[in-house]
Amino acid sequence: MKKFKSSIGVHLIVAVALSLVINFSYLLVPIITDQGVRQRGTHQDESEHSVGVLHISPDLHGYIICECEQRDSTYVSGWQVRTFKLQEGDTLKFTTKQPQMNAGSGLRGVHPRLDDVVMRNGEKFSLDVIYDSPSRTVEFIWQIAYYAVIAFVLIYIFISGRRREGVSIWVSLMYLLVAVGVASLALYCAPVVAFKDGMMRIVFFFESQPHDNVYFVVLTKILFMLVVSALYAFVYTLMQQRQRFVLENERLKNENLSTRYNMLMGQINPHFFFNSLNSLAMLIREKDDERALEYIDQLSYTFRYIIQNGQSEVTTLKSELEFAEAYAYLFKIRYADKLFFDFDIEPRYHKWTLPALSLQPLIGNAVKHNSITTKNPLHVSIRVREGVLEIENPKHPKLDVEPSTGIGLVNLSSRWEIITGRKIEVVDEDDRFIVRLPLEQPKA
Repeated sequence: MKKFKSSIGVHLIVAVALSLVINFSYLLVPIITDQGVRQRGTHQDESEHSVGVLHISPDLHGYIICECEQRDSTYVSGWQVRTFKLQEGDTLKFTTKQPQMNAGSGLRGVHPRLDDVVMRNGEKFSLDVIYDSPSRTVEFIWQIAYYAVIAFVLIYIFISGRRREGVSIWVSLMYLLVAVGVASLALYCAPVVAFKDGMMRIVFFFESQPHDNVYFVVLTKILFMLVVSALYAFVYTLMQQRQRFVLENERLKNENLSTRYNMLMGQINPHFFFNSLNSLAMLIREKDDERALEYIDQLSYTFRYIIQNGQSEVTTLKSELEFAEAYAYLFKIRYADKLFFDFDIEPRYHKWTLPALSLQPLIGNAVKHNSITTKNPLHVSIRVREGVLEIENPKHPKLDVEPSTGIGLVNLSSRWEIITGRKIEVVDEDDRFIVRLPLEQPKA
């Protein structure tokens, strides 16, 4: 519902903006026209003006009979009579224009037409009378409100037609025809200023008797609004589709990360479980009950840690170190006085975080891939340097090298990148092996 209201608000803002663009230049026409008339009245030669008396026929068309007998009568259209509020017997000072005729028509005796009225009954005439009622503010409000509503309806129709995915071409054509029908109705009912009941009023287009200029202006506004609404709907739906694709990709990415993480955890647990059973079996065969019981206690702790943190993505370094010490104890029981773990961690790093169960595969690999004897013991160092956890051990290659799948290190690298978005660093030299794990600072 919130998203729906937000989109409606955006469409309304666009509709009002479109209405302003459509009407702003149109509303300047009266001002420009009025200024143009005044400029012509100021600079036009007085010798070009004519003076005559207006006579209006029953059909409201008029003729101005000039005082100068050498001049023919001047035709006044019904629209000019109504617009200029001319009356029978008005004495007019005016300018004329010759009627347009087709080339070669051979028409004769066609009266010149009224162009501008300069004075009426001895008083200066101004086109401000056209806009004395209603005011330009009222006309502006009517125009903006009407075309904003029509623009919003057209936008909604076009967006509704494009919102449906997989619609047939006939359905799309139906929405287009509906939009064209609405535009035609909007043209028919457009508000215009016209002469009615003896005064200028805002009326529907079909109630007026518009001349060619008014018809062209209204038609241009409707067509422009129709095209721009269709383009806006096209761009808007493309942006909505792009947003849906982004959200869908994020959802699939999160599901993929979760699936991969669960798969990696499933691979770690069996590996650790089988190694633990082998060590426990060795103690039982040696019939060392005390160490076996201690081993079971440490083993239960490690399993409890795995169960509690198996579904957790991150844990604190302190918790991970406690687990690593318990896990390392299991190996020290097996390699008595031949395997040593050196922990060098400053307390200030205890609250830093890392993916859970990160040290287990590294400790396991160090034991698995190196020869551990009384003469050649193995020292595994675990330390933190500038926010990076380092696990280092010397390389004591075994004579009988065990096959390695590399799955432990690959799993660790994948998990680290999935959870933290950062990569681990592996240094494999001739005499030592180092893995550097970048820690995450605790959030304030």
